[in-house]
Amino acid sequence: MNKLLRISERNKFEMQDLLPSDDCTNKLALYFQNFSDQTRLKILSALSIKDLCVNDLSKILNINQTTISHQLKTLKDQDVVDYRREGKILIYRIKSPIVNEMMNYAVKTLG
Repeated sequence: MNKLLRISERNKFEMQDLLPSDDCTNKLALYFQNFSDQTRLKILSALSIKDLCVNDLSKILNINQTTISHQLKTLKDQDVVDYRREGKILIYRIKSPIVNEMMNYAVKTLG
């Protein structure tokens, strides 16, 4: 039974043209892994409220600075967070307003 049940062959090909490539889905999977780690979610939740440095994130979340720094590097490598320098201190922020909105929405809806 290799027959399409709900769509035509033409629709099948149109849909296949619209689907992301394997390379794109691999990148999407990596990107969405950022939201599957509890520590990264805590960091993103805090950053959705206010831009913060590693020290302040560590104190607010009660997580050691090394762990915070490591997770921020992961988030930065995936282009989720960015930072600005204020003297010797790096201030981190969520890079995309969409991620910020998603975090606020998720906390309000699921929290």
